Parts: sequence; structure tokens; C-alpha cells
Amino acid sequence: MPMIQSSDNDFRVCRISFDTLLEIQIEAEERGLATRWTSVDALRGQVKEEAVLLQSLMREERGEAVRAYRCLVLFSSADGGDAGGIVTIDLDPARFESLDRLDRDLDVRRAFARIFSLASGGISMVSKD
Repeated sequence: MPMIQSSDNDFRVCRISFDTLLEIQIEAEERGLATRWTSVDALRGQVKEEAVLLQSLMREERGEAVRAYRCLVLFSSADGGDAGGIVTIDLDPARFESLDRLDRDLDVRRAFARIFSLASGGISMVSKD
């Protein structure tokens, strides 16, 4: 799976509704995509019912065609705390293309790429020295 860089045409960051995330999960289940929650109930158990951020990460290619886009999903935890989570989920290419982008400006793309990089590496509150 080739990685998608912030300079690639396929790089995008989207704000999606919780309902859209549920639809993506159901589509992933129906298509047998590898990276998803085990069930809609599992997703509901982890993700707070509010908008989430999604960033493209990789392309799964079969021959000359893209079979799926693996994306990072940044979300607030359903447990009611202030913490969030970041996971990957696979999207159908048609669904991927239909999402509204937040990253049209190059500087914004770079900033989002950095935020997702930090989130996937782990963020914690630290005390200043």
C-alpha cells in the first residue's frame, strides 16, 4: 500500500458527521475491507456522536485501480472524557471522492498532516520546565 504524502492529489482532510462514519463502517463491512471496527456497535462504543476528522493515509491498489483508501480517523472518545482516539478505516474510492475537503490551501494541508502525525504518534499533556 503506497503512503499518501501531503503533496499528493489523493491527500485530503475532511470533517465528517458521525452518521457518515457509520455509513463508512457499514460499507467497509459489506465490502469486506480489512481495516474497520469489528461492528457498528463497537464503533458506537468508542466514538462520541459528533463530527470527526478523517485524513487519507494510504492507497490499496489492484493493478491500475485503487481498491480502497486507508484513512486516519481522529475522534472524541465516547466515554465522556476529554480524551480522543485515532484509528484507521478503509474507504471505498467513490465514498472517498464524495467527501468535502478542508485542506485546499497548501499551508493548511501541511498543518493537518502534522496534527495527524502527532496524534498517531501519541500526544500527552506535559508540564513545562
